[in-house]
Amino acid sequence: MNLNDTIVALSTAPGAAAIASVRLSGENAIGITEQAFRSRFGKLLSEQKTHSILLGDFYQKNTLLDEVLVSVFKNPNSYTGEDVVEISCHGSVFIQQKIVQTLQDLGARLAEPGEFTLRAFLNKKMDLAQAEAVSDLIASESEAAHHIAVQHLRGGISSSLGELRDQLLKFASLIELELDFSEEDVAFADRVQLNELVQKIKNTLKNLLDSFATGNAIKNGIPVALVGKPNAGKSSLLNALLDEDKAIVSEIEGTTRDSIEDTLTIGGIQYRFIDTAGLRQTDDVVEAIGVQRTKEKMENASIILYVVDPQHQTPTATAEALKSMQPNNATLLLVLNKKDLIKESALHSYLKELDVLGVDALVFAIETISAHNKEDVERLKTHFSGQVQWNTGNALISNQRHWGALQAAMQSINEVAQGIQENRSSDLLAIDIRQTLHELGTITGEVTTDDILGNIFANFCIGK
Repeated sequence: MNLNDTIVALSTAPGAAAIASVRLSGENAIGITEQAFRSRFGKLLSEQKTHSILLGDFYQKNTLLDEVLVSVFKNPNSYTGEDVVEISCHGSVFIQQKIVQTLQDLGARLAEPGEFTLRAFLNKKMDLAQAEAVSDLIASESEAAHHIAVQHLRGGISSSLGELRDQLLKFASLIELELDFSEEDVAFADRVQLNELVQKIKNTLKNLLDSFATGNAIKNGIPVALVGKPNAGKSSLLNALLDEDKAIVSEIEGTTRDSIEDTLTIGGIQYRFIDTAGLRQTDDVVEAIGVQRTKEKMENASIILYVVDPQHQTPTATAEALKSMQPNNATLLLVLNKKDLIKESALHSYLKELDVLGVDALVFAIETISAHNKEDVERLKTHFSGQVQWNTGNALISNQRHWGALQAAMQSINEVAQGIQENRSSDLLAIDIRQTLHELGTITGEVTTDDILGNIFANFCIGK
């Protein structure tokens, strides 16, 4: 793409709506728009101050297209750092297309995906981590995902690393200065202070790396697998949780042969509930594939909701099944379903025997419910609240690219620490410090390549 072009794109979602917004950015954004726009009061866009709004009419040659509001943002005080014009029009698809086409005919180029934000990054209106947070903010579907995206957009991860990176850069300069005086055996960088900084950086990197499991789960939705024997009521429970008939419910065993998935937000966090095929030995080829997929979903789940029908599964079998799930390292919730079909005394005896078998130590909680009772289902949902801590004020890593760069930075800083301990020469220390700086720089964009930028901004929507 030619970054000197003036670009245009629809910045609101495509399709009919009450209003739509068309955005231009570039040196000729104001001049191009001015050729098609006539202010109601005879004012020229080029003569307006930045952050001005004018009411007027938009024309395609001599044909009136729409009554519009035009906002002007002059460089460098705009989103991209260039002259930016935003045209608010009525949301007819025809009007949107005609306005964009008219601006293209007048000299603007259709923007590539993410090109507005790319220009904001290149013009130093935000760093690369903040630019990626723009995409995450648009895609956020829960309060927690929104919270993480806003944190990053406001420079959460950048501020966590920026100060440490600056301090490390100073030490790198001092150590490289020592190389110029190598024959005089002069030390400019205090190794004790450097070691203290290295330990501080290691702690920061470890905290950020440890946060990835939580941040990534929140971003993509925390997977919850509903597992159990056939006819335990998993599909009924899924329908009750989602408050819709998502899964087919039948008294015939093995009705669910493939995983069924949908999302639900509880306590500001999005959970991906996955109904799975019943766990049992079967000669049915299709059902066997479903059972294998159930085991795969269990391995990838953060929470396993083990659903049991106490009428048809003994406490001993329940305890053994829960023990077999422990290697998954998922949080286990035991749900004794169909309590409306069981005598209270029998249910009490079942719970007592589970206690004797030590099931309490295997699970996060035990709930007795009827999937047809809304109060029971709402009570079950409360166990999900507090499972994930996301509003602590600390930056959470949710980006796979950031995680990879942090891992590489941790390897490099460990080499620096080892080098200090072994009293390695200044030239060897300098190499490892520079490598650490390089890896940290790829996160915020001090170090970039066309491939990195291409991969990041290709995932943006056009118009952002």
